[in-house]
Amino acid sequence: MAAQRRPWSPSFSLAFRILMLALYNFWEPLHFLDRGSGFQTWETSPVYAIRSWAYILLHLPPIRLASTLLGGDKRPAFFAVRLFLSVFCVLAEAKFYKTVSDKINERVGRYLFFMLLFSAGMWNASTAFLPSSFAMYMTMFAFSFAMDRPNHSNPRRTLLATVFFAIGGIFGWPFALALAIPFVFEELFVFGADRVTPEVYHSWLLKRWTRLFSAGLCALLLFIPVVGIDTLAYGRFSFVPWNIVKYNIFGEAGRGPELYGTSPWNYYLFNLILNFNILVPLSLFALPALLITYCIDTKRLGIVKPSEYEGSPFTTLALRLVPFYLWFGILTSQTHKEERFMFPVYPLLCFNAAVTLYLMRGWQEVVFIKITNSPYRASQSSLFSCFTMSVVVAASVISVSRILALWHYYHAPMTALWAFETEELPRLLNVSGLLPTYSSTPVDETPRIDLSPLKYFELRLCVGKEWHRFPGSYLVPDHVSVDFVKSDFDGLLPGHFNNFIPSNSTSSFWLRPGTRNVPDTQNDLNKEEPSRYVSVASCDYLIDLDFPVHPAESPLEPRYAVDSQTWDRVFCRPFIDARHSRLLTRAFWAPGEVWQKENEFGDYCLLKNRGRVTQKEIQVKSRVSQGEL
Repeated sequence: MAAQRRPWSPSFSLAFRILMLALYNFWEPLHFLDRGSGFQTWETSPVYAIRSWAYILLHLPPIRLASTLLGGDKRPAFFAVRLFLSVFCVLAEAKFYKTVSDKINERVGRYLFFMLLFSAGMWNASTAFLPSSFAMYMTMFAFSFAMDRPNHSNPRRTLLATVFFAIGGIFGWPFALALAIPFVFEELFVFGADRVTPEVYHSWLLKRWTRLFSAGLCALLLFIPVVGIDTLAYGRFSFVPWNIVKYNIFGEAGRGPELYGTSPWNYYLFNLILNFNILVPLSLFALPALLITYCIDTKRLGIVKPSEYEGSPFTTLALRLVPFYLWFGILTSQTHKEERFMFPVYPLLCFNAAVTLYLMRGWQEVVFIKITNSPYRASQSSLFSCFTMSVVVAASVISVSRILALWHYYHAPMTALWAFETEELPRLLNVSGLLPTYSSTPVDETPRIDLSPLKYFELRLCVGKEWHRFPGSYLVPDHVSVDFVKSDFDGLLPGHFNNFIPSNSTSSFWLRPGTRNVPDTQNDLNKEEPSRYVSVASCDYLIDLDFPVHPAESPLEPRYAVDSQTWDRVFCRPFIDARHSRLLTRAFWAPGEVWQKENEFGDYCLLKNRGRVTQKEIQVKSRVSQGEL
């Protein structure tokens, strides 16, 4: 039997690029700002400065609020940021949906609402701590104002759309500014709602250009806080948006994004189908559908035939559909591809799909009326609503199945750290005599477990080949250090931030002057740095993944989970074996044994070094009994 082709299954290299960027480039620097410790990648070294501390700083307020309301535990702070991102995304989606409903069509708005609500792509991107997600929020706000037809009496549209595009590009991801190109073209050259005769054309054109130029000048002011904060953080002048563009577009030979992997041209197509299923062909068919409607159903958009001095609604709608094509084309032409790069246009994909669905409904009405010669019967028929509802429901069901697959098949890393904090560490304190007892206190009044005595154990949690799935320092309690052990991966792993205050730190306004330190063990060539590793014998706990049905090991990646002489299994959860599971059943989830038997699972485990932990238990217990602790 021929081997099954898996064109859009995430490879190790892809998982490395996506997960390292999300966690180590943003969550860990935020943890450093908040707690004074965390992992540092080369991108946040002052030498390279291609990650903006201004963007990271935006996420500090929800953490401080969570700490004020819920105490110093780090876990609530982590979910406070996720909640903050989700609320902000919901506001952007609601604004975007309402504008589409008001300015385009109520049916289009309705379809868009459910597509945004249920799509797996939006579910992934909405709470991702990534500049591309931030650019997605700002894109929705920008389009909420850009959906208005341009006219001479509405400078608010120009200013607000320009500012929101700029916020997404300057604070978030500079490449997202490409999505504003159709808006700029429309603002400068398209009549829109204006009636422009030849006599006033030149004055009209001058006013439009002047208005957009003025809005652009206002938007440029956003560089002031971004450059100021980044310069303060890095201890030297830092223009991060330009650094990002320079590295990705004008990088030197042997450097640049291609160093971290390349993908075939169809990568984004398959990835979008995975996250948006049948909405993808609908979104790509939007412009041809609009052309067909222009030929057979010109009344669909309201105006039958505008005069030569007025803008056509078909032109206006076409300009709303173009940004998704533009972005898709630009990214497809790049050799280095990542799923997160598509985040900014996820809402526009849904918008294009909603427009296509609405236009297809119109074709059905045209055909129905032509056959029956009865517009009245067409208005009373449920055929058209059944069609559109079936498409929306099918897309939603498939997306929910994808979301459940991500939860059931890949949630083990977060569950393992939850068990570490709520089961294993309290057990450690209990057997050592450091856990208070509340025998007469009702369960609902029992105080939260104080894990601060863990400092007496000097625990080390190690991660080997699973470093790229490590959920982050926010889910590891204080007084537990996290380090890497050598695996088969031979690239550059993150190092620890140095909290030492450098000699060039002259300002006390910045939270962590340690961000100005220049690490001497970072490079932008992805060259391995041996100092990143500790001996596995020095680890008290270890996170590892083992596939018992199809075991694989090497000298650097032994099967720790089956080494019962050294390691105890503290906690294990199933984790899908993508290499030995069927494409369809591993990509989507469905209940029942018939579906699940096509998948194979491994054990994602939290392991305990029995000898080291037992020795520490005895030592701490002895100190407690002697009254030293």
